[in-house]
Amino acid sequence: MAVDSPTAPAPVEPPPFRPGLEGVPATQSAICDIDGLQGLLTYRGYTVDDLVAHSSFLETAYLLIWGELPTAAELQAFEQEVQMHRRVSFRIRDMMKCFPSAGHPMDALQASAATLGLFYSHRALDNPEYIVGAVVRLLAKISTMVAAFQLIRKGQDPIQPRDDLPYAANFLYMLTEREPHPLAARIFDACLILHAEHSLNASTFSARVTASTLTDPYAVVASAVGTLAGPLHGGANEDVLAMLAEIGSADRVEPWLDQAIAQKQKIMGFGHREYKVKDPRAVILQKLAEQLFDQFGHDPLYDLARKLEDVAAERLGPKGIYPNVDFYSGLVYRKLGIPEDLFTPIFAIARTAGWLAHWKEQLGANRIYRPSQIYTGAANRDWIPLQAR
Repeated sequence: MAVDSPTAPAPVEPPPFRPGLEGVPATQSAICDIDGLQGLLTYRGYTVDDLVAHSSFLETAYLLIWGELPTAAELQAFEQEVQMHRRVSFRIRDMMKCFPSAGHPMDALQASAATLGLFYSHRALDNPEYIVGAVVRLLAKISTMVAAFQLIRKGQDPIQPRDDLPYAANFLYMLTEREPHPLAARIFDACLILHAEHSLNASTFSARVTASTLTDPYAVVASAVGTLAGPLHGGANEDVLAMLAEIGSADRVEPWLDQAIAQKQKIMGFGHREYKVKDPRAVILQKLAEQLFDQFGHDPLYDLARKLEDVAAERLGPKGIYPNVDFYSGLVYRKLGIPEDLFTPIFAIARTAGWLAHWKEQLGANRIYRPSQIYTGAANRDWIPLQAR
């Protein structure tokens, strides 16, 4: 009796290639949700509007990392732990003094964050106490290192943290060498909340990929800082200020924008892959900017920004292109007296909370990331001896 030969399996069609993994789910997460059509951003189910109105950065960080709002006792204990760990080793400060003064603060921060892993090299990812300790140290020390490098590159010794000041106020004190106005501290704290988390953006994806290898959390944050340093991710608020300065006056807004659109030039601070309406963080930041100007004096660049937003709404609004978080944040930081090349490190200070939340979530159901690829190279090539090439 004839035996049928086995049938070869039908070839499997590879999934369609999507540059940048746009729209491709890479994980499941309970941390952050974005409704880009309605302009809603929530952390663990709470809107950023409510968090800015009622919470603090450290309370928001606790919520992101542990999933629930803390009780009064839990929040007090968490704040005290962060406060106790703000100082960094003199060896790290000495290392930072060897950095070139012209170096970018993001490079200094990435190196310093990675160095923390040398001081806390014992890795116990299954130990809850280790998890808490790493969270506290990173939240506490990242801001101190950013402020320290700012003074070191000016030829000054870093200022020690003050235990009597809350998180945001203490950072501004270490940065400017004077205690900030309460309104300035509150608004800066709100900025940290707004930048603390934003789903699976490039730096957070980098953090989760690094975390999936089960390396230490200091390497996770350092890898995320390196990703955030790229101009397509962090730093757009610096470019917004440069763009507004280039426009120069209100009467030049319309011709400048029309020319930029005609030349297919990117309008800095406009558009977001997730939002088809105005970024909810931009809405809040605009209100914060106005509060600052009412208290500390007006910034003429704000008038240009408002004019540009109005004109762009007519030209670009039908395409779903509206101001994003970077459009007004630079104006806020500028009024707070923060140097422009520290805008992205401040982004990193805030986003450390989100990175740590994703690190902890990744550990809960870990599988190392190993995406596939679509090969487009040569095939079946014959070897060419060296003397024949």
